[in-house]
Amino acid sequence: MAVLVLNAGYEPLHTVSVPHAIRMLVRHVAVVHESDGADLGIFPRPKVVRLLRYVVMKWRYSGPPRWSRRGVLQRDGYTCAYCGRHATTVDHIVPTSRGGERTSWLNTVAACGGTARSCNARKADRTLAETGLTLRITPHVPTWDQLHLLR
Repeated sequence: MAVLVLNAGYEPLHTVSVPHAIRMLVRHVAVVHESDGADLGIFPRPKVVRLLRYVVMKWRYSGPPRWSRRGVLQRDGYTCAYCGRHATTVDHIVPTSRGGERTSWLNTVAACGGTARSCNARKADRTLAETGLTLRITPHVPTWDQLHLLR
């Protein structure tokens, strides 16, 4: 279970594990903002914690988020860009073997995978025109807020 960490100004920063959040409470770095009702020792089990001191986040707004597999899945809502089923992997629109960028937000989409009949397996190392598949979404570079709201 992940715990959302809010800045002192109530803006989302990131998520941490429950043990990490408890350590933050013990060190008096954060307070419980929302809990699920159960107790862990003297603390309620947190769902959301808020920092007591404001953390400057200039680094966050200096550019777009760095590409990550998890970010692509979050951006696309864990929905396959080809068929609409649950997505478990990332597919390159232009295969890397054909010159497509490996870590580009605009060249990757969420795709269903894991079976021989999945969209990722059907597309394999071919282009969209060669497979006859079409994209249901338009890949874009997400903002920091979009990635945090989708968690």
